[in-house]
Amino acid sequence: MTSPGTDGVPDTYEGYAEGRERARFTDWLRERAEPDWSAATTHRFARELGSGDLDDAVFRQYLVQDYAFVRTLTGVFGHAVGDAPTMAAKSRLVDFLATITDDENDYFERAFASLDVPETTYAEPEPTPTTRAFEDLLERAAREGGYAETLAVLVPAEWIYLEWATAVDGSPEPFYLAEWVELHATDAFADFVRWLRRELDREGATAMPGRQRRIERFFRRTVALEAAFFETAYDPDATGGGSSR
Repeated sequence: MTSPGTDGVPDTYEGYAEGRERARFTDWLRERAEPDWSAATTHRFARELGSGDLDDAVFRQYLVQDYAFVRTLTGVFGHAVGDAPTMAAKSRLVDFLATITDDENDYFERAFASLDVPETTYAEPEPTPTTRAFEDLLERAAREGGYAETLAVLVPAEWIYLEWATAVDGSPEPFYLAEWVELHATDAFADFVRWLRRELDREGATAMPGRQRRIERFFRRTVALEAAFFETAYDPDATGGGSSR
């Protein structure tokens, strides 16, 4: 069986894996997330950022909302640390948390200063409907699920950024565009995303069918909200999923 909009992708992982020698659970999830996956990874926002044509007002709106979102994201990564099945996995997640709270936070502060965003604006921003929906999804995945459900929102949230950032050719100006691309196109970040995918591949492939469907719902909703999040940089009142731009 298939669902509308998935172009013939089986609606069960068992059906997807049948006949495939090296089926991956995360590949199934990504294919099931179309067309929102392509809408997010090729969105107008990502293209304009990569070319340096992004308006400062658009990036400013995006960055303020993303800073608010990252605070919730770090909490979810912390939850994943608690649920991770091995000390090695816990250590890997803790290392990434350190990157978010140190290197990435330093970037935000320098970018806000350059964009003339006062601390009063980014410290307590008014979240858009999409930001609120995204934060609620992250918190529900951590609260209502386990390690696999938490990974189901973390994997697409990071994987999408790796996809659009590594597609950028060159280094856009000014620095806050270039560094935002670089943060998500490094070998270290790519290696971390690959590791996250392997974790979800293992957890998802061995889950019961009902849980696999729940994981899929979290993954697909995350992808849709990533596309919508880019759209709210242009229109803060935009809601819902993504569409190709």
